[in-house]
Amino acid sequence: MRLTIFWERMAEHFGEGYADSFARDHVMTELGGRTVHQALDAGWETKDVWRAVCSAMDVPASLR
Repeated sequence: MRLTIFWERMAEHFGEGYADSFARDHVMTELGGRTVHQALDAGWETKDVWRAVCSAMDVPASLR
């Protein structure tokens, strides 16, 4: 998954204004105790980060 697609999906689910805030501030056990930004910076694949967000935040199937 391209990073641009990842951020588009984040904005679709969380809204333009909240997606980045969530990604910066929300520590997720699914990401090994990291935020989305930390996981991406650590080299996690965007598809794996997106799957973790979907799992943790009950993202509707239509957005997965």
